Amino acid sequence: MTAEPLHTTSWPVPPLDGYTVDDLLSLPDLPPHTELIDGSLVFVSPQRSFHSMAIDLLVSGLRRTAPPELRVRREMTVVIDKRNGPEPDITVVRAEAVRSREETYYEVGDVVLAVEVVSLESEARDHDTKPHKYANAGIPHFWRVEMTNSDARPVVHVFELDEEKRAYRLLGFHHNQLKLSAPFTIDIDLTEIDQL
Repeated sequence: MTAEPLHTTSWPVPPLDGYTVDDLLSLPDLPPHTELIDGSLVFVSPQRSFHSMAIDLLVSGLRRTAPPELRVRREMTVVIDKRNGPEPDITVVRAEAVRSREETYYEVGDVVLAVEVVSLESEARDHDTKPHKYANAGIPHFWRVEMTNSDARPVVHVFELDEEKRAYRLLGFHHNQLKLSAPFTIDIDLTEIDQL
């Protein structure tokens, strides 16, 4: 009788002071959509269909309405500081920040809007950690998107930065239609998710 070999998983051992954004951008074989929060690597769980559909709907609507001086990107790292490189689900950045098709991140100062679509595994980060970091870093607009219990459609919670407090204040939430005048004129029919 022979013993079965033990299966071991090799996990990266973090540096004594934690990982840096340079590590995040250069470590080989990291899973897709790995984020850096407070020097720790955060691996993302597989996403549900709603997550992907909500991102597609909002990206399409934002690209349709964004002025020429802004660009809409999905799932790109935003460098906040040496120990924080989160990856918002959607980011609206200044056009001059888009330098090549090879870039893998944007600087936080170029971000006008960060959007997080909440999933079960990211709920605490999307409600607390990331909005706090985005506000403290000066991102003027933040949206948190969640699925309604009644019809499985998105509800978009819209926040604006209070620069003095470095915190977001809730401007409102939108169920069927997202009509806003800031950061630019936006009109997105949220019920279109039913056709995706």
